Amino acid sequence: MSEVTTPQVRPTRPYFSSGPCAKPPAWDASKIATESLGRSHRAKIGKTRLQYCIDLMREMLQLPDTHRIGIVPGSDTGAFEMAMWTMLGARPVTTLAWESFGEGWVTDAAKQLKLDPTVVRADYGQLPDLGQVDWSNDVLFTWNGTTSGVRVPDGDWIPADREGLSFADSTSAVFAYDMPWDKIDVATFSWQKVLGGEGGHGVLILGPRAVERLENYTPAWPLPKVFRLVSKGALAEGVFKGETINTPSMLAVEDAIFALEWAKSLGGLDGLKARSDANAAALDKIVADREWLSHLAADPASRSKTSVCLSVAGADADFIKKFAALLEKEGAAYDIAGYRDAPPGLRIWCGATVDTADIEALGPWLDWAYASLSA
Repeated sequence: MSEVTTPQVRPTRPYFSSGPCAKPPAWDASKIATESLGRSHRAKIGKTRLQYCIDLMREMLQLPDTHRIGIVPGSDTGAFEMAMWTMLGARPVTTLAWESFGEGWVTDAAKQLKLDPTVVRADYGQLPDLGQVDWSNDVLFTWNGTTSGVRVPDGDWIPADREGLSFADSTSAVFAYDMPWDKIDVATFSWQKVLGGEGGHGVLILGPRAVERLENYTPAWPLPKVFRLVSKGALAEGVFKGETINTPSMLAVEDAIFALEWAKSLGGLDGLKARSDANAAALDKIVADREWLSHLAADPASRSKTSVCLSVAGADADFIKKFAALLEKEGAAYDIAGYRDAPPGLRIWCGATVDTADIEALGPWLDWAYASLSA
């Protein structure tokens, strides 16, 4: 290893984890508003800040008035399972899986809810044939597969006259792409991805067709309290006005507000997309210049611009573990080993909270780690 030249310039913020992700560049704990802490979330200040957070998310997402947005427990997983448990069963179900979280929804639908879903699969790095989808069914899918680096390219494959509902796990997609809200009946995400917020809370977005399903269909199974979105046959509207089902962390809410106000200062969604696009382009150049490095998602049209997954020539899981550990020890990159269920490789977050200069500075360090382990 002594024969391998160590790069002189380290990324200023070597935070490349795909969740929780890097905080916004301007983040500092002292900048987080604290007036709502220690107060009831049902007090005027708590309700006001929760509603303000919802309003900022609506503005940054360019979400139409037809869609409701609420803060719910359990991060993205809790939000998506809330949608599944409250709305599925009215129609046949199709689940799409090309990475681990999509497979999780398959398990929920098949083994927990026992719905006998139609499953459309593809291997890691690939997108399934979206033309196979029968839209008389409810359809569950991940918009951006965080653990495979594969995303749907757009919403054109979702018909406007669909009979079933579209359920989009959008946690690594929102704030990074233009989302076709007219094609999305249910969307979920958490603050810990593109916003660089804290985990623990999920966000549930419902279009009008999803609300209609909730108000006109009662599932056959019991619903725990934290999943209940209907009261006396009508949507619990308070959930979408900051009246959360259970007690939220106001510290996490204030942290999300900080990130959303930062996003607004960049020009909103366009500013966030521009940063993510620039990061992905910088990483693309690093990959293109190295024969030993390649994208797991071969097709650029379906390649993630946030959770970018890379293959390392000849690497097994042990090699990747050592590779990531070397860079962490040097303070050059944190948490870049691929997801445990994915093929051995690297995963580098390119969302908006990462600075492009840090992606560019990462390239020589990847060379250093590869050469050090290959020597």
